[in-house]
Amino acid sequence: MAKIKNDLKDDPLMPLRHSAEHVLHTAMQKLYPELKKVMGPPIEDGFYFDFDLEEKITAEDFPTIEAEMHRMIAANLPIVRKNVSVEEAKSLFKDNSYKLDTLEEIAQRGESVSIYITGAPENSYYDADLCAGPHVASTGAIKAIKLLSVAGAYYKGSEKNKMLQRIYATAFDSQKALDDYLANLEQAKKRDHRKLGKELDLFVFSDMVGKGLPLFTEYGAAIWRELERYIVDEEIKSGYKHVKTPTLAKTELYKTSGHYPYYANTMYPAMKVDEEELILRPMTCPHHFALFSDKLRSYKELPLRYGEIAGLYRYELSGTLTGLTRVRSFCLADSHNFIRKNQAVDEIKQVLALIKKVSGVLGLYEGTDYIYRLSLGDRANKKKYYDSPAEWEEAEDILRKVLLELDVPYYEAKDEAAFYGPKIDIQMFNVYKKEDTAFTVQYDFCLPKKFDLKFVNEEGRHEQPVVIHRSSIGALERVIGFLIERYAGAFPVWLAPVQVKVIPIAEKNNSYALGISNELVNRGFRSEVDLKADTMQAKIRTAQMAKVPYMLVVGDKEQNAGTVNVRVRTGETAGTMTIADFISKAGEKYLTKALDLW
Repeated sequence: MAKIKNDLKDDPLMPLRHSAEHVLHTAMQKLYPELKKVMGPPIEDGFYFDFDLEEKITAEDFPTIEAEMHRMIAANLPIVRKNVSVEEAKSLFKDNSYKLDTLEEIAQRGESVSIYITGAPENSYYDADLCAGPHVASTGAIKAIKLLSVAGAYYKGSEKNKMLQRIYATAFDSQKALDDYLANLEQAKKRDHRKLGKELDLFVFSDMVGKGLPLFTEYGAAIWRELERYIVDEEIKSGYKHVKTPTLAKTELYKTSGHYPYYANTMYPAMKVDEEELILRPMTCPHHFALFSDKLRSYKELPLRYGEIAGLYRYELSGTLTGLTRVRSFCLADSHNFIRKNQAVDEIKQVLALIKKVSGVLGLYEGTDYIYRLSLGDRANKKKYYDSPAEWEEAEDILRKVLLELDVPYYEAKDEAAFYGPKIDIQMFNVYKKEDTAFTVQYDFCLPKKFDLKFVNEEGRHEQPVVIHRSSIGALERVIGFLIERYAGAFPVWLAPVQVKVIPIAEKNNSYALGISNELVNRGFRSEVDLKADTMQAKIRTAQMAKVPYMLVVGDKEQNAGTVNVRVRTGETAGTMTIADFISKAGEKYLTKALDLW
């Protein structure tokens, strides 16, 4: 069921959005003559434009900018391509250092230079910009535009460069299409894990701690514990040996593996300790290779699967940090499966089956919530990828064969592989319908050579294993972010930070309510009592706002009868029952990790 994903350039709306970006910067240039244009490509679902301007642009300026854009669209101005020499272009953009910088890069690559001209000198709208295109023929083809947000962005993404302003926007070929998109966007914003995480008190970021370093509250940590316990137990059932390795390692270890040149810019600085140079690890592969190498292995031990909930550290540019989905410190449900080459197809299928099972338990389903990406290398790029064309071909064929045999929805993407081999990425759709890599399965024929990994085969000779790198549930931070959005914070019972809220009707019922809650805690539930001096209705609303699955209301009647009145988060009233009956019913949902509540 191969699904070959179209490039952005094949999107029929791309020329229109590319042209809308030119309309934006032309309008901006007229409104802010001192502005310096930088760049602004079309992206999925829209486009953006970076500019250098001392005056700070805010959303309050959008109506003025949009009005100028609408006047340009109504004028149906021509958009014309012109090929020029590098010297002509340098003369044209002599007052814009950003364009001159781009032209130097174009000249070094030996590429031709093209510009697109919007409007004409004789009208009030005229602008030229470096661009490869394509575009629509005139501005009148743009039927609907909307400016969405403005943010800071470092030039070329580097914190060493100047901070620019970036306007995000979108354009469509009809007003209805734009209205539908904006309506969906508003719904998505309500589910954004950054918004809900704060409202539900699940995690925080602190300037005292540092950027990209999330702090989980007792409520967020409860979700974390459930996920960690579940995945460790599930992997052990599937034949994984769970290990524990240090978050530090000698820099030399990553030079041996070959990670160092590829990850040097995302690693934290090395620390000199005694006679050793240590570094915070960005991945666990070399640690697990060291475990494998500790003794001579037999073919009878293979597949040998080392699993670990591993703390990793990677330096991400501050502009790319995004809630829990892009952080600088994270815990990965990682593993390295040491196999014989002839075991590869079966091992990869087993790994994908585990991922599919785990995803299903989380309420995430193949084809709806995620698809697969076969991430390929580039034989010509010997700087980025390990140079062994025959092994690349074989490895990519094995992964493609598995995907075809499993008949799963997937597409192929060139130049997305790891430096040591191709991979299958599980691409999860976030609340904005954008893909994020959630889990990954990597075929590694390179690092076993670098570490000289060996096992003894049936004939008593040494043989080199292949390693399957994989993550079954991804980074816990990222999957928690996915789940917050998937459930809009209303988690199934097993993941709910607080599963039961006991609500006494009057102060005289507080002692009974506390006894009920203590019994629930002793039986393994996460339970709290609302002892505030509020009305019962107010307490119920508070619990519902916190998305607590069960509310147990207790008054004189329940206290005298030794019962509880059960209300479900969805608004249902389950009725009065003994605490034993409630524990039995709710406990079944908890233990089976059911997605429904009652």
